[in-house]
Amino acid sequence: MEFTLRTEHVALCDLLKLTGIADSGGQGKLMIANGDVTVDGQPESRKTAKIRAGQTVACLGQTLRVLPARA
Repeated sequence: MEFTLRTEHVALCDLLKLTGIADSGGQGKLMIANGDVTVDGQPESRKTAKIRAGQTVACLGQTLRVLPARA
């Protein structure tokens, strides 16, 4: 799955919500707290980690590739 940024970065919990992996921001934060999320293959525990273009986020068997904002 791919996600195109609208700005320079997006908070991890918001990314999970915007892509439909989490039903809400609260559920996304819980997934992060439970250790269900990795960024570039490393566990990520910061709920508002800034996700930038070129990074890969994985959660519950789904993988997101983050693309840069279109000019």
